[in-house]
Amino acid sequence: MAFSDTYRLSSHAVITNNQGQVLLLKADYGQKSWGLPGGALDKGETIHQALLRECQEELNCDVDIAYLSGVYYHTAFNSHAFIFRAHIAEDAEIMLSNEHTEYGYFDIDELSKVQKERVLDCLNFTNDVVSKVF
Repeated sequence: MAFSDTYRLSSHAVITNNQGQVLLLKADYGQKSWGLPGGALDKGETIHQALLRECQEELNCDVDIAYLSGVYYHTAFNSHAFIFRAHIAEDAEIMLSNEHTEYGYFDIDELSKVQKERVLDCLNFTNDVVSKVF
């Protein structure tokens, strides 16, 4: 890859409820798929700043970042996704942005293969940041 080539960077949050289910949002764009809260970095942003901003925009809630658990390269999108463990207040009222139509908490076994692997890496964090290619 040359210096002037570009690729995408994004930050995403693994947020669970008291039952251990994972928060997913249904996109109102593209394939309208379910995914972790988060999104692309803006120019000049750190991965942490992007996660905080994206969660505020998408959930209308502040999140507390616990740790970075993994960095994943997705060949189909030529992108790196940074996965963080994050928490929202128990009494937080989620209000979706116009980018999403629904949210829900899902059992880990209901997640797609890639989502499941990234979430399990996050929830089973051993203080070593995982790096994988999909």
